[in-house]
Amino acid sequence: MSEPRILIVEDEEKIAALLSDYLHQSGYATHWIADGDKVVSWVRENAPDLLLLDIMLPGKDGLSICREIRAFADIPVIICTARVEEIDRLLGLELGADDYICKPFSAREVVARVNAVLRRIKQQLVSPAENYRDLQISEDSFAVFVAGKPLDLTPVEFRLLALLAQKQDRVHSRDQLIDKIYVDGRIVSDRTVDSHVKNLRRKLIDATGEDDWIRSIYGVGYRLD
Repeated sequence: MSEPRILIVEDEEKIAALLSDYLHQSGYATHWIADGDKVVSWVRENAPDLLLLDIMLPGKDGLSICREIRAFADIPVIICTARVEEIDRLLGLELGADDYICKPFSAREVVARVNAVLRRIKQQLVSPAENYRDLQISEDSFAVFVAGKPLDLTPVEFRLLALLAQKQDRVHSRDQLIDKIYVDGRIVSDRTVDSHVKNLRRKLIDATGEDDWIRSIYGVGYRLD
């Protein structure tokens, strides 16, 4: 299992190096960006597990970065800043930040907050399909098992199955699936989604001999059956 990767967005090199050292000691991989203009494109291409995001940055500020990322990804964000005014704290959380740490802070506290946010996110993502028709989904290792046997899926197929499995009784529209399974924000057609569903359905049938895994709801979308 690969190390969770933390993106540190901080223009003060000493602070970034200190946070990186402590996170490495706690089993995390890190990447550092000091320029706010470079963050969103890097996140699109690399999909880190969590962002430590300063507000005052050269180029684009942290709140604008948070707003843009929230438009295409659910990556957890912890804002780290010296701006302690209540309006900044409320604005940061309203934009989708998962936590807010005011400077000066200890590196140990930041690691503890990272651990807590990732633990909470992991608990939210524990697959409710864990005991569903011998289907097991491991978000950590990006692996799927059916009756104990691994299922070879593409990244898009994995995200598609994980999303359907989170709420088995819910019908997901094609637009909802597109928003969730394409983390890079690309524009795709309904036919592309249908093709992924078809391939995923075929792999589930080949693995189990059962053909009723994914139901098409005419004019609406798909659900795990």
